Amino acid sequence: QHKDAYQAILDGVKGGAKEKRLAAQFIPKFFKHFPELADSAINAQLDLCEDEDVSIRRQAIKELPQFATGDNLPRVADILTQLLQSDDSAEFNLVNNALLSIFKMDAKGTLGGLFSQILQGEDIVRERAIKFLSTKLKTLPEEVMTKEVEEFILTESKKVLEDVTGEEFVLFMKILSGLKSLQTVSGRQQLVELVAEQADLEQTFNPSDPDCVDRLLQCTRQAVPLFSKNVHSTKFVTYFCEHVLPNLSSLTTPVEGLDIQLEVLKLLAEMSSFCGDMEKLESNLKKLFDKLLEYVPLPPEEAENGENAGNEEPKLQFSYVECLLYSFHQLGRKLPDFLTGKLNAEKLKDFKIRLQYFARGLQVYIRQLRLALQGKTGEALKTEENKIKVVALKITNNINVLIKDLFHIPPSYKSTVTLSWKPVQKADASQKRASEDTTSGSPPKKASAGPKRDARQIYNPPSGKYSSNLGSFSYEQRGGFRGGRGRGWGGRGNRSRGRIY
Repeated sequence: QHKDAYQAILDGVKGGAKEKRLAAQFIPKFFKHFPELADSAINAQLDLCEDEDVSIRRQAIKELPQFATGDNLPRVADILTQLLQSDDSAEFNLVNNALLSIFKMDAKGTLGGLFSQILQGEDIVRERAIKFLSTKLKTLPEEVMTKEVEEFILTESKKVLEDVTGEEFVLFMKILSGLKSLQTVSGRQQLVELVAEQADLEQTFNPSDPDCVDRLLQCTRQAVPLFSKNVHSTKFVTYFCEHVLPNLSSLTTPVEGLDIQLEVLKLLAEMSSFCGDMEKLESNLKKLFDKLLEYVPLPPEEAENGENAGNEEPKLQFSYVECLLYSFHQLGRKLPDFLTGKLNAEKLKDFKIRLQYFARGLQVYIRQLRLALQGKTGEALKTEENKIKVVALKITNNINVLIKDLFHIPPSYKSTVTLSWKPVQKADASQKRASEDTTSGSPPKKASAGPKRDARQIYNPPSGKYSSNLGSFSYEQRGGFRGGRGRGWGGRGNRSRGRIY
């Protein structure tokens, strides 16, 4: 009946600023009364969303949710997703709010628009759409985030994960691990399988390819928080023992200043607690044992006059030994006769001599650290130097407990320790004494660069004679793919460009 009048309003988008402002309000207001002009109306509003005048653009964007009815909703979601590329903060916020309001009308339809742009849109749109999902989904109420909606997110995410950069992968893991339906054991298992697929554990490991190494570490970091006594890390631990440990010294990384070897050993230690039944357990324990020997030196030979024949005592790398000894202790529980039944007597004797020498140095060092920290509380423990000493004391105490276990006849695997970089759990009675000096002065957590991760503290103890001076110390923050590196993992394919309203 009033079709001509509505058409006149649509034509207003070609007029001056006043006509456009009126059109921006009236096109959505009467939209539902003229279904036969729906396409023209949406296109007219879109023209206003791209107007040069920012106030007209904002008005037009604000009204977009009114067009989100029936079959039009996915299209409106698609348009709003593309508008996320706006650099005007007020406009950007309006787009976010509009997306959230249509989410509440039809979550699946809105997600359809978002995912179509993630898969086919321009890079800036893709990046902002992923960011939107990773920050906003968790704010939506349960009645919006139904099981069906979560399943849709998982299905669509799997399509995206076929071709992602490292950074995008981390964001998608954040999105998926926040879904209620994936909080179950089977849900966590599903996520671990997704990560394993992304890590490509079937392929040959190339230690000299920084991208290959980085991809494995980035994926493993995402998997670690998912492991538990019911969700096993066996696949990852096996891969680390068989492919990564033998190549430890030749690993390369694109991340500047990262002690890549220590990073690998820390991840292995964290995963070893949740390893299930392993096929080649003996052979992998042997690889772990051999690597441990590299860092637990034999005592230096003494010359006839009792002086050290070499120039200096071997450098003891406590951080490395803590990780290797812990992993060996965890996997050793599964094959308790490894040291006594699988090694020949000569090898076992050699190992005990090495451990004894290491333990002697350890005792001296623990005494020096305790002395240095004696009587210090509160603020005094927060100085950089004392924070380092607190961590050093945790590391050395842990090694001490594990060595004592292995000196039992037969070797025992009963003690439990909390890895030095992890928050302290309630200590078992048997562990109270070992950790009592360390718990009160735990250094505060640093800002994390990856999910559920503390900034790591890498501690290099002094070489040569034991002294109370600490060796060099650096901070390493977990994160990945720093610096402007291409499209990450093998580059994303050529996708279509430009607007597809």
